[in-house]
Amino acid sequence: MSTDALSLVESADPRIPTPARMRAVMGRFATGVTVVTGADGDGPVGFACQSFASVSLDPPLVLFCADHRGRAWPRIRAAGRFCVNVLAEHQGDVCARFGSGRGLKYEGLEWDVSRWGTPSLREVLMRVHAQVETVHTAGDHDVVIGRVLELEADGDGRPMLFYRGRFGLDEPGAGTLPPPSWGWGDHWG
Repeated sequence: MSTDALSLVESADPRIPTPARMRAVMGRFATGVTVVTGADGDGPVGFACQSFASVSLDPPLVLFCADHRGRAWPRIRAAGRFCVNVLAEHQGDVCARFGSGRGLKYEGLEWDVSRWGTPSLREVLMRVHAQVETVHTAGDHDVVIGRVLELEADGDGRPMLFYRGRFGLDEPGAGTLPPPSWGWGDHWG
């Protein structure tokens, strides 16, 4: 079935979810917010990512999902190693840097190079250093399975949460309006 024919079927059948409906309903599942970082010969790269999970304890595996249209993910994939930086709730500025396709992500930001050669962001709750194990194409994203090389849990505090298009759960009106600088319109990865 062609893409045009599929979109007609999708709009004609209310049981088949549109992208807008997927965002509205799936946004009711609160997620943590991470920044996946890596580096290649052209320097450090990274992107905000809310699709991150532990997969296996033995062997130690994690996963994240990255948009095919992103600029950072292809570079991280080619480099073969990445760091998942789990953001604390006070790191909205870091999230905004890496959640947008605009601007320089590392300029003026304090960060370190890990012993694995990947950027490690400061003041995060935890870091997972991993190498790309497998990549599975799933629609407009890649599901990336990474073999964990090292775990760091230096940070303390509350995590940054993303729920119904907003960050956090404690603010009045949380979950009602998308943030101005980061959201579904940006291509993560």
